[in-house]
Amino acid sequence: MYVDYNEVGKRIAARRRELGMKQWQTEQKAGLCDKYLSNIERATTVLSVDVLMKLCAALDTTPDALLLGAVADEENDYIRSITNRVQKMSSKQARLALSLMDWILTQKLE
Repeated sequence: MYVDYNEVGKRIAARRRELGMKQWQTEQKAGLCDKYLSNIERATTVLSVDVLMKLCAALDTTPDALLLGAVADEENDYIRSITNRVQKMSSKQARLALSLMDWILTQKLE
């Protein structure tokens, strides 16, 4: 199987932008050197499995999503979307969101 690193770089950049992250923020979260992510996104550097896994953790995604463009199932997309939003909240907002989620869990939805 052939890995198109140009496409991998595009997927990484797209996911990073989806999360509203800058390259330097992603590098910092993944523990990468300065400008390394830029080289990966432009496919001038081939990423190792170790770096791939660090980026997956930083971008809250899976290796198959970055390498192959595989789409996760809809339920995981909802969970990921909720997680991403909560991570951007202040502690006060997160407590309020948690209270709202607790209330929703008590509702009988059909």
